[in-house]
Amino acid sequence: MNEASPSNESLRVFADYDRDFVEEADVVVVGSGPSGSVVTQQLAEAGHRVILVEEGPPFTPSEFVQDSNLTMARTLREAGLRSPIGTFMPILQAICLGGGSLVNSAMCLRPPPFVFDDWCSRFELSQTTRDDLEPHFDAVAKFLGIAPTPDDVQGKRNLLFRDGCRELGYSSEPCERNVQGCRGSGECFSGCRSRAKQSMDITYIPEAMRCGARVLTSLQVNRVLGAGRRVWGVEGRVVEPFTGRPGAHFRIHARVVVLAAGCMATPVLLMRSGGLANESGQVGQNLQMHPGSTVAGRYPDFVDPLFGGTQSYQSLQFLREGFKLETMWSPPAAQAVRTPGLGEDLVDRLSNFNRTVVWDGIVGANRSLGRVSARFDSMDPVIRWRLHPEDAGILVRAIHELCRIHFAAGADRVFPGIAGLPEHFDSVEEADVLRDASVAPGDLTVASSHLFCTTRMHGDAKQGVVDEWGKCYGLDNLYIADTGIFPACPSVNPMFTALALAHRQAHALKDRV
Repeated sequence: MNEASPSNESLRVFADYDRDFVEEADVVVVGSGPSGSVVTQQLAEAGHRVILVEEGPPFTPSEFVQDSNLTMARTLREAGLRSPIGTFMPILQAICLGGGSLVNSAMCLRPPPFVFDDWCSRFELSQTTRDDLEPHFDAVAKFLGIAPTPDDVQGKRNLLFRDGCRELGYSSEPCERNVQGCRGSGECFSGCRSRAKQSMDITYIPEAMRCGARVLTSLQVNRVLGAGRRVWGVEGRVVEPFTGRPGAHFRIHARVVVLAAGCMATPVLLMRSGGLANESGQVGQNLQMHPGSTVAGRYPDFVDPLFGGTQSYQSLQFLREGFKLETMWSPPAAQAVRTPGLGEDLVDRLSNFNRTVVWDGIVGANRSLGRVSARFDSMDPVIRWRLHPEDAGILVRAIHELCRIHFAAGADRVFPGIAGLPEHFDSVEEADVLRDASVAPGDLTVASSHLFCTTRMHGDAKQGVVDEWGKCYGLDNLYIADTGIFPACPSVNPMFTALALAHRQAHALKDRV
């Protein structure tokens, strides 16, 4: 491999690579999503030479478009069509600078203490209680300006959820989000053009570069390099944005390697690196998700659904029963795919979008397990996962509660989206058929962007891939910092937990590099 002169540029993009190259660093972090960005910033601030590697490109507001087809094709893995074998379910994973923070809805929830208590008791963890993580949650919240969504940017479709919950006596609250100056444009999923969302590409990553970190985009890591108990870097190829066409080779030497490529890519990378960190046999195993379904409600009057925070109100009323309810919105083109009917019926329903409100429920599906494995000729994973019938039953319960909240808020028709049942209900009494309905997992329309556990932490090296600090068992200087290290579903939206764990991990790493 020919060695190019080291660049002094803080950020490099595809056009900057014209030959094979080698770089040196104290730490190389693979993946620029929430976890990788926090680790990079914290270690750079501590004075370490850090290189952050990202496969996707950076985006600017001029490149954000509301056409959901184009957005998914440009920002999501496999154009948003990635799905497991077993239960068809789109899995939405980002490929861009900032990772999922660029295209998620900015929800930041601290799981309740019982989630962490369960993790500690079931997975032999001694320092991962809610109290242990509270200082790290607080530090991240301060840096990102996380705060409850104010009423003036909720919009009617979010406040209707509040009203319906109040009518039924259910608890609900505004979502806390990492935003500053939100305008309620509802464009979170296609990129925030106002740059109100404090995604990693405008927060932790620029701060890391100000502290001396270098960010190399359009680089796909194919292998972790090492021998015995130590790794000494990574190697891979430059890849063209959007096409994935391979270019020059690269290698980065480092004293510490942190894998933050996500719970799909990280296990595949370990597998393609000679089975690193897999003495327990757990790499790629234990895949868990939050499968979610939406329920649309039609209201008598105009609700202006295009205005309001994308996901700005929620109810944790049923969290101990296994599900969470929340508001949501996505571009009309994406909504149209989920709208039932053909011909005149479909046209009629689409014409009612200005009176339509969509909410969703997610399930902490701890019974639904899968695994990730490597392909022979690709870094894309083979994913096997099946929705367990009991978890499917919990999701039906969530759908039923969403129907009830819609009717309590004044909807005159709801669309549950379950095969084999009526396309719509016109009263809460009709929706009560869901109490005793026999619904198979395949009858549900589900999707997920919350994935975990494929490199899980465990107090026993024989049952986990990493310890509580993210260090790989059997290796001295290889760490993992992404949702793969979660031991089980967190029951709520995972980004804040991933950020807090990464912040704690970075503090532990500062003195080990």
